[in-house]
Amino acid sequence: MPHFFINSKNVEKNCVTISDLENYRHIAKSLRARIGEKLLLIDETQIQYETIISKIDSEKIVCHIEKKYPSNRDLDFDLYLAQSPLRSDSQLTIVEKATELGIRSIYPIITDNCAVSLDNALKKVPKWQRIMYEASKQCERAKIPECYEPSYLDKVLSNKFDKILVLAERSTEISLKEYLYKNPITKGEKVLVIVGPEGGFSQKEFDFFKSKNLPLITLGNLILKAETAVITALGNIIYEYKR
Repeated sequence: MPHFFINSKNVEKNCVTISDLENYRHIAKSLRARIGEKLLLIDETQIQYETIISKIDSEKIVCHIEKKYPSNRDLDFDLYLAQSPLRSDSQLTIVEKATELGIRSIYPIITDNCAVSLDNALKKVPKWQRIMYEASKQCERAKIPECYEPSYLDKVLSNKFDKILVLAERSTEISLKEYLYKNPITKGEKVLVIVGPEGGFSQKEFDFFKSKNLPLITLGNLILKAETAVITALGNIIYEYKR
């Protein structure tokens, strides 16, 4: 069932009126939806509506509400990703899959071995945000995550997090499984996962992490590409939390 974001002000009694140009074009022109077809809608208060199209004209679509209920398409802890952007389409994969896995926000970080300059990364933020929006629609997320403007490690770490996990491919300090066993995530916590570039973190950056007493966590003996590391880490964090 197609899924679209709406505003609660467009909900009246048992109907939803869709008149914004983007949603209207997508539903009426791209999908060529017809009266009687079903749409899944969600508003900014995270209320989900199961609807049937009752009217389509040249300016708006009117949907009859069959059911409405709070959406449960969300994690009950706050998962954030700080990641050094990649030059290739791999970055688009990271943004999309991280959104599917429930992150609240992405912090693009410019590291010593980052393949993308700060200026170029700034130009890419609107595209990354758009991918997050489309991925949220695709997987029926209740909230659209935010892609912040690129910055540096010290600025990101000036925010308050309950847990910060630094993924280091050649680290032997502690595995992700062992760390989460000793430091289980609890409901409502803010958890930041930091992933470096393909070339890895520099010694200067490792020294910075150590000065902050941050754990250097390994995903195992295999050397993973950056996008694989992101997906593996986020998936395993959610798995260990849900067990």
